Amino acid sequence: MAPSDLPSPHDPAQQPPAKPTGSEGQDNGSDNQMHVVGLMVGTALMFIGFLNVFLSISGGFEINVVPFLIYFGGLAVWANAAIETLVIRYLVMTAAIALALALFHYGEVLFWHKQVVFWGTVVIVMYFMFREPKKPAA
Repeated sequence: MAPSDLPSPHDPAQQPPAKPTGSEGQDNGSDNQMHVVGLMVGTALMFIGFLNVFLSISGGFEINVVPFLIYFGGLAVWANAAIETLVIRYLVMTAAIALALALFHYGEVLFWHKQVVFWGTVVIVMYFMFREPKKPAA
């Protein structure tokens, strides 16, 4: 090959595709990290609150509203990170915060309150266990 047959290093057709630089790539990474942190913190808070409710049901002892506040706070954090549809996300967050505030205002936890949280959590877990994951668009 003659040197004139080689492509010019300044030829735009020979350049590799541009990678996102600056804040564009960093924003996507930090958004993904905040998504994962929200999922982890929300799930942990829901588990801690649920564990207290479950142990009080099985042990037969009374609890105050704090485990419910932890559970519903975790539900709001989890919904913010996990639910993609904005209307459903904010409905779940509003319902969780409203239920937490209602129980806090009521000030007393009855047996049926614990049963509703227990069976509601069982239904939510069963839904996500048997739901088919979304396939990424090609």
